[in-house]
Amino acid sequence: MAVNILGISAYYHDSAACLVRDGEVLAAAQQERFSRKKHDADFPVEAIGYCLEEGGLALADLDHVVFYDKPLIKFERLLETYLSYAPSGLRSFLAAMPIWLKEKLLLKSLLHKELATLGGIETADLPPLLFTQHHQAHAASAFFPSPFERAAVLCMDGVGEWATTSVWLGDGNRMTPQWEIQFPHSLGLLYSAFTYFTGFKVNSGEYKLMGLAPYGEPKYRDLILDHLLALKDDGTFRMDMRYFNYANGLTMTNRAFDRLFGGPPRRPESPVTQREMDLASSIQSVTEEVVLRLGRTVHRELGVDHLCLAGGVALNCVANGRLLREGPFKEIWVQPAAGDAGGALGAALSVWHQYLDQPRSGADSDRMQGAYLGPAFDNDRIEPYLKGAGIPYVRLDDDALMARLAALLDDEQVIGWFQGRMEFGPRALGGRSIIGDPRSARMQSVMNLKIKYRESFRPFAPAVLAEQVSDWFEHEGQSPYMLMVAPVAESKRIAMTEDQQRLFGIDKLKVPRSQIPAITHVDYSARLQTVHAETNPRFHQLIAAFAERTGCPMLVNTSFNVRGEPIVGSPEDAYRCFMRTEMDYLVLENCLIAKSEQPAQPRDQSWQHTFELD
Repeated sequence: MAVNILGISAYYHDSAACLVRDGEVLAAAQQERFSRKKHDADFPVEAIGYCLEEGGLALADLDHVVFYDKPLIKFERLLETYLSYAPSGLRSFLAAMPIWLKEKLLLKSLLHKELATLGGIETADLPPLLFTQHHQAHAASAFFPSPFERAAVLCMDGVGEWATTSVWLGDGNRMTPQWEIQFPHSLGLLYSAFTYFTGFKVNSGEYKLMGLAPYGEPKYRDLILDHLLALKDDGTFRMDMRYFNYANGLTMTNRAFDRLFGGPPRRPESPVTQREMDLASSIQSVTEEVVLRLGRTVHRELGVDHLCLAGGVALNCVANGRLLREGPFKEIWVQPAAGDAGGALGAALSVWHQYLDQPRSGADSDRMQGAYLGPAFDNDRIEPYLKGAGIPYVRLDDDALMARLAALLDDEQVIGWFQGRMEFGPRALGGRSIIGDPRSARMQSVMNLKIKYRESFRPFAPAVLAEQVSDWFEHEGQSPYMLMVAPVAESKRIAMTEDQQRLFGIDKLKVPRSQIPAITHVDYSARLQTVHAETNPRFHQLIAAFAERTGCPMLVNTSFNVRGEPIVGSPEDAYRCFMRTEMDYLVLENCLIAKSEQPAQPRDQSWQHTFELD
């Protein structure tokens, strides 16, 4: 009899659900893709419903349900923190306690109620409910699906119950904790403090900070290391909490932080100045240094050649790339849903392997299936929708479709690409993507300002045929989840003139850096996604068709959404997003939709933003 385990993450941000059957990940999805509420923290009703449907199960058929956090331990941490900062922490204590006393402290009862309502059954008939620790779930999500039989596991995030950084040794079906750094000393919260200070939104704007860093100089690096972070040679650290407000207040930083960096935080949506670029460069440099030191320490202490990463800091692909190139490990594997959503998956796998003591199978292969674990919609579902809505389209077989798309991309057309199963995690990996020609010098600004409606400095990633990645980038091996940054190959770069080398700030964006300028960042780097025929054959086929036509084995790949919206989840979501932007074509499986043939619709101007950078 098969054992079915449902993992759940909820009530903080990026709620998600995952179904594991006999150790195999059958389905996983974030609630935001269904609710259309970005970073949705609510109980993941629709994500659970999808997982159960994918597994052909009712809720009562499950053997275990597991939550990714231990709320009583977290409550203990909150109480101790507020008491240690009393009376200055009173304001945040009064803001947080009603929610905790009403919901989170009674989480077991709340989960039972939500599950019983969802399943239409009595609480007594629910499957057993288990809880893992937060970093245990992160570590399990990193090690158990990885291709390594034995590996070090490094988890870095804001905070779980107490841990902010934890080290584990994974061996077979066991994970043994080694040591941890505890709250309030947190690399994730330090990075988020600078996200807040530079005017971006915490828990979503960290990507922007990382993308902004190459436009600045790390002139504040020493200031950070001298005042904010006492960093040891082994990578462990302590923060000077006199500059931070997150432990006892309602903001990330305080006036002492303002004085240290010469002024108050940037107001959201105001112009980004050179100060923000230099701050981004500085905290990125410090983060990379911490990660490199921690990596070397873990390698020395555990004596293993493989490393797995999870937690929100593991989404810092620049730091990951440096650790791979400069660190001591032969291979690094990063969980694609490294943030809290991945906790649902890790919790479920932790129950299977550790609680039930079941062996790992296929430990020499990546068991995330390319992260294509969400819903799929076939042509038989899509065509009735298009016909019923009166949407003009043409249906093409795969060969004709790929040839047509290759020609359109070669003509600098921007295409919404919706096919196969939806990705699990924050990256679009060729299931729900917007694609374009990486050779186009204007593609980055066109896609940022006219389609994504976001800041012009935001970089795009190349989706490159795995078998040709080393021809274009200084990278060997796989990077299927867009979580490694690598330099563009010297042979593909364009040398800068002396005048161009003297440019600074956002003016750097105006200078093409390589033969593939749309995906080459100003520091000659790119955020790689290697595309594999085994995990996404149709996306691989499309890129191969483009390569045959142009000699370029890659496409620009960015997530199918606009600023402030989750990645599209359904054909209806995709068409709405397509019509609200200046994309030229939309592909829904084998159905090709041209913008020029669509009935006129009023443009929703609220989606558009103008960004002036000085």
